[in-house]
Amino acid sequence: MLTVTDAQLTAWLSPLLWPFLRVLAMFTAAPVLSMRSVPMRVKVALAFFIALAAQVSLPPAAAIPLDSPAALEAVVQNLLIGLALGFAARVVFAGIEYAGELIGLQMGLNFAAFFDPVSASQSTAVTRFFGSTAAWLFVVMNGHLLMTAAVIQSFQVFPVGAAPLEFLHTVQPQVWGAEVFRLGLWIALPIVTMLVFVQLMLGVISRVASQLSIFAIGFPITLSVGLLGILLTLPMMEAPFTMALERMLAQFQ
Repeated sequence: MLTVTDAQLTAWLSPLLWPFLRVLAMFTAAPVLSMRSVPMRVKVALAFFIALAAQVSLPPAAAIPLDSPAALEAVVQNLLIGLALGFAARVVFAGIEYAGELIGLQMGLNFAAFFDPVSASQSTAVTRFFGSTAAWLFVVMNGHLLMTAAVIQSFQVFPVGAAPLEFLHTVQPQVWGAEVFRLGLWIALPIVTMLVFVQLMLGVISRVASQLSIFAIGFPITLSVGLLGILLTLPMMEAPFTMALERMLAQFQ
């Protein structure tokens, strides 16, 4: 008769359970992967296979009895680290959408707002366009592989068994808000500068030729210049997006 002791069961499950929880938490919060169109069964299956395939590269984990308070702390720790890693990638997407918000405000397109079923919030046309572009760029540049590598390497920096909130001293998520404004201004500043210059020229024209209806010709010109600026600067979005994503994920490696 085959008998299994608690120590053997813990030794078998511990190396697989903690990576599974951390990867699954990352999938729950990560951009693109956390979309409603991705079924929960797919997320669970991917998390299990990634945790299984990563066994050869993971450091040896301490055997924590599953019925002890230390097991609850380990569960909380891995869930928080996975959620924080997914949220770190979302900060980059928020910076891209903030750039779209600034550009749409200068173009006069912020009135074209609609309900976004993906984020369950109100968003403008330019913001939604930049968000969709960032999602495609995330997939094309293998951002999901970068996040998978980061969550596996996080076991070297934040091993299982430490205090649940100890990783916050290293990651410092309270300063991530600055990354949103830094990335958003980095991307939007060229187009915003161009649109401000156009508006200044329109103001000068309205003073010189007061018989012209500046409101009739101002919006088409501003809209055309804004679309032209987006067309010219969109191919250059990859560099700041990649640098920001790698900088955020480097905190977990």
